[in-house]
Amino acid sequence: MSEQTEQTERDAAYDVHAAETKWQRVWREMQPFTADDEVVLSGAREKRYALTMFPYPSGDLHMGHAEVTALHDVVARYWRQRGYEVMNPMGWDSFGLPAENAAIKNDEHPATYTYANIDTQLESFQNYGISFDWTRRFNTSDPSYYRWTQWLFLKFRERGLAYRKNSPVNWCPQDQTVLANEQVVDGHCERCGAEVTKRELTQWYFRITEYAQELHDQLDVLAPTWPERVITAQRNWIGRSEGAHVEFPIEGTDEVLTVYTTRPDTVFGATFMVVAADAALADRLVTDEQRPAFEAYREEVRKASEIERQSTDRPKTGVDLGVTAVNPLTGESIPVWAADYVLADYGTGAIMAVPGQDQRDWDFATKFGLPIVRTVQPPEGWEGEAYVGEGPAINSANDEISLDGLEVEEAKTRIIAWLEDKGRGTGTVNFRLRDWLLSRQRYWGVPIPIIHCDRCGEVPVPEDELPVELPELRGADLKPKGVSPLAAAEDWVSVDCPQCGGAARRDSDTMDTFVDSSWYMFRFCSPNDDTQAFDPALVNAWMPCDIYVGGVEHAVLHLLYARFFTKALADMGMVDFREPFAAQLNQGIVINQGKKMSKSLGNGVSLGEQLREYGVDAVRLTLVFAGPPEDDIDWADMSPAGSLRFLQRARRLAGDVTSEPGTDPASGDDELRRVTHRTLQEAADLVEGYRFNVMVARVMELVNATRKAIDSGAGPADPAVREAAEAVAIVLSLVAPYTAEEMWELLGHRPTVADAGWPTVDEALLVEESVTCVVQVKGKVRARLEVSPDVTDADLEAAALADPAVQRAIDGAPVRKVIVRAPKLVNVVV
Repeated sequence: MSEQTEQTERDAAYDVHAAETKWQRVWREMQPFTADDEVVLSGAREKRYALTMFPYPSGDLHMGHAEVTALHDVVARYWRQRGYEVMNPMGWDSFGLPAENAAIKNDEHPATYTYANIDTQLESFQNYGISFDWTRRFNTSDPSYYRWTQWLFLKFRERGLAYRKNSPVNWCPQDQTVLANEQVVDGHCERCGAEVTKRELTQWYFRITEYAQELHDQLDVLAPTWPERVITAQRNWIGRSEGAHVEFPIEGTDEVLTVYTTRPDTVFGATFMVVAADAALADRLVTDEQRPAFEAYREEVRKASEIERQSTDRPKTGVDLGVTAVNPLTGESIPVWAADYVLADYGTGAIMAVPGQDQRDWDFATKFGLPIVRTVQPPEGWEGEAYVGEGPAINSANDEISLDGLEVEEAKTRIIAWLEDKGRGTGTVNFRLRDWLLSRQRYWGVPIPIIHCDRCGEVPVPEDELPVELPELRGADLKPKGVSPLAAAEDWVSVDCPQCGGAARRDSDTMDTFVDSSWYMFRFCSPNDDTQAFDPALVNAWMPCDIYVGGVEHAVLHLLYARFFTKALADMGMVDFREPFAAQLNQGIVINQGKKMSKSLGNGVSLGEQLREYGVDAVRLTLVFAGPPEDDIDWADMSPAGSLRFLQRARRLAGDVTSEPGTDPASGDDELRRVTHRTLQEAADLVEGYRFNVMVARVMELVNATRKAIDSGAGPADPAVREAAEAVAIVLSLVAPYTAEEMWELLGHRPTVADAGWPTVDEALLVEESVTCVVQVKGKVRARLEVSPDVTDADLEAAALADPAVQRAIDGAPVRKVIVRAPKLVNVVV
């Protein structure tokens, strides 16, 4: 029988699915990934908390789940090999609209759909071989969890961080519920895609703006370990700006219109005022004569989303309110208009319009024939409209102050000082961030634990009566009606007031599901504690999370809310840190044929089919090897079949080793040992730098080097071959755990390879005795020199010019320049 035939038979004998079944059973019995709280509390081992954004149970796992958990598991398993006590929990973010909409369609309870999908995903996750600690599993829709979500809400309310107010809100007409600003994407509902409108409603809010400054400032601390695009997205959403509040008296009244501006140096150019059409201020200012036109215009404005209203290419519309204000710098009377491009909840809901320095104001002034005065000198030859750049102030002087000739920053400083001195304004900081609207008019969420009493007002549900559980509503009873379906559940909503005993009603709204996921990382530290939301000692021992892996789509929504919760909990004395995630890693998405997977495009890829055809390890290896974690993966360009062939070669190495476990490798093949130890060193550096794909490439190189050593003379009994095969198994366990376990067993070790420990690298074997230096002449490689790694530039140049092949290539031509990059390159320019 030929060697090739034997190899084929051995590969065929490796039944990947049988291996998966075998090792799943072993892992269930051993529970190797259960984190030990006592070890961390005692300080016996340093901790690592690895967290991946927990999924919504919408069905079975898909390629996105496969990618993010495979990448995440590389880090979690690596830390375990390095000797850390690793907590790697998993649960489900199980409240939300998809389950409720499915329940309405199928006339069932949302829990039926939700928990069936959780069971499916649980089995798939376990089959996928991720090193999750399943003893910490929970679902946010479990009463044992949302009891504490309600408790935290009440604690936030006690501190003034949860409150109720009436205001214009984003309304999704399809899902029949309000949305936070962060849940409106390009004017549409982020969940269903319906165009969002405005409604005036009384709703619950979290006072996230209380922490706006800290949320902004702490981004500088996170920047070294968070993706740049996430930091940028959070900065932009928080929107910190420095400027001034400037007062414009309304003529003929006692009203003073206060506006916020980031450019107080341009007040001399304010030729009109604009008030948000849907602001109470506009309704208060409008004259009787102008009221009919104003009210008709306001109704039109309320049909547009904030995103649409702020679009720079949207045609400008507005209505004169019939009143005038006084410019505090020029003393001139300027008209006050209502328009849609100013938002009621930004600043004071009004702006001073400086058309010379703002394009939207320019467009508005041009359309309605309003004056334009430039206050900043445009560059020579400027032919544009509004000029928003730097330059000296012009047309900016009165009898008391002149800004003319000053650059922008100096002009801003001087005018703020003048305004404060005259009592006409103050320097201030403003934020784009608005308080978090958390009320939802839907059923499948956490009930808000407040009772409304005509006599006592808002009354919190007593803590010993938590959780306020959802009543058993089904299909038709869940249909959205503009108010929460819970409002119609009379047996549930009608209660006695806890304070006076009189008739009262429960709050029928539920909480935004982002509330559930804003604190789940704390609960994982003590998931079975029924006496408190979380054990502070355990949270302070395990947290902050050392890595948080998930999609960049949560760059603003979830991450901002979780950061707010952490700061609030710190101020409540419950935790001793202020940021929940020390480092973050975003993954790209899996596409196919250059496009996002879609049933309508016919380019969907079934994870289940891929797993059945190639096995778990091959799919995981393919996803990790595809490229940097943050890059998108086009599955059409991937080769899980090639990954499977590599895994078979790796496993065969372990089967070929004939030396005994524990054999001293020192007497083995020196060159193979060097490759092994360099691979271990580089693999560690690459994992810690999130360059997982390069780490896989290094393992592949080690497999090839080991096979070459076996086939070219060292033989399977060489101790260096065993050392290399064991190193392959340990590094490969981060990506392909089933194959690694098979290798570890074939090498004569007891399970599990996850506990093998990272091999100690021999520093002496990392020292290269020689380096290959490439010598180029006229851009072509003419020679390769074996030189010392610490060769000097001068010695390397001399050696290169003395080489016969280099001399022939120069052929007597004058050498114009020699570029030396010791020890690996010399470039001769002739």
